[in-house]
Amino acid sequence: MHPVMLLPDHADTSELRQALWRHRIGHRITDEAEGQLLWVADPRQRDELQAIVARWTRGEPLVLQQPAKRTHSMSTSLASLKKVPVTAMMVVISLAVFALIEVFGDQLIVALTIVPIGIAGGELVFGNLTQTLSSGQVWRLLSPAFLHFGLMHLIFNLMWVWYFGRQIETLQGSRTMLLMLLVAGVGANLAQYVTGTVLFGGMSGVVYALLAHVWLMSRRVPQSGFFVPQMLVVFMLGWMVFTMTDMAGSVGFGNVANEAHLGGLLVGLATGWYYSSRRLKNR
Repeated sequence: MHPVMLLPDHADTSELRQALWRHRIGHRITDEAEGQLLWVADPRQRDELQAIVARWTRGEPLVLQQPAKRTHSMSTSLASLKKVPVTAMMVVISLAVFALIEVFGDQLIVALTIVPIGIAGGELVFGNLTQTLSSGQVWRLLSPAFLHFGLMHLIFNLMWVWYFGRQIETLQGSRTMLLMLLVAGVGANLAQYVTGTVLFGGMSGVVYALLAHVWLMSRRVPQSGFFVPQMLVVFMLGWMVFTMTDMAGSVGFGNVANEAHLGGLLVGLATGWYYSSRRLKNR
């Protein structure tokens, strides 16, 4: 969500909201000390929204008009992706790794796990993280985040990466988003590794970091443009707690990287607190 303008306090905005929804303009109106703040979901619709508000302010009837047809071209799509290159890169790499596993199988998986994995005497053997890093395989600290072992796992993670990642990258820049990926990805992977787990993967730890970051920014700095439905926060935190219980294993959800989720969540709370504190300090 992006703030657009303040509307008069106590003004009846029901007709305005109906007109905006008829024109398929995603928005919300929040009560602030200065008045009613109007937000728009897609900044590309800002001009269209402002035109409707101007007519509403003048008291003109908001007759339903056909919204101008948008031309969706390849160049338009590429331009949108260029605004969020880190988020797009995370999605593309995850999809590519998932597809290439079908081609290279276990060879690719063991190349991306946090430490090398092999078979000796008919049993799995694992490398040591210190030796792995000293040999130059530093990428393994992050690479498990791009490993997904099932289609639903992949879709679920990338859906939330796209939802939260675009907000962070649009409102705080690609540098912040890249920092979030590196710190949350490495932090979540290390949190899982120190529990004794070696064969794990997924972007879930990063997702929980992005969730916590966006939530704290939206709560502590409401006019920052960040937004996450409260019920979504409750659901995702509830899901994390549920997968930590024995009940999750009994219904087929026992093999979950719980420590990675918790590690990512803590990273997101830390970054959200840091960046929101900076915003509040600079007011």
